[in-house]
Amino acid sequence: MRRVVARVWKFIRGPLQWRIMWFTNATFMIGVTGVVRNEQGQVPLLKHRMWPDDRPWGLPTGYAVRGEEFPMTVVREVREETGLDVVPGRLLQVTSGYRLRAEIAYEALHVGGTLELDGFEILEAKWFSPDTLPEGTQNSHVRLIRAGAPG
Repeated sequence: MRRVVARVWKFIRGPLQWRIMWFTNATFMIGVTGVVRNEQGQVPLLKHRMWPDDRPWGLPTGYAVRGEEFPMTVVREVREETGLDVVPGRLLQVTSGYRLRAEIAYEALHVGGTLELDGFEILEAKWFSPDTLPEGTQNSHVRLIRAGAPG
């Protein structure tokens, strides 16, 4: 039976194989987070309108669009949410295990722009030192910030 399946698979090649793979495997959204730092080692945290009331503070975060390289997702999302220009850095973390989502976090260096809020998603934004983060910061973001803090 395996030989027959292998022969059929080899025969159908290309787009039909991809279509079968698409329907038989999980499809995920990719959430991308940027741990942005300025020259002083501070990070911008955003008070998100749509996050839980007890954990509204977090890093710039968004979803990758089809065909987008994940470091460029960081650049785009940070710019959209904060007005800051960043250069993506090293990959910090890849987390799976969510139902239809995987999470990726990158370091990023602030290279320009000033905080300008996306008034729809973001209520407030401020720069914080890694050791003075506001109450209500997402635990996973606290870990990311402190894991990469200089010192």
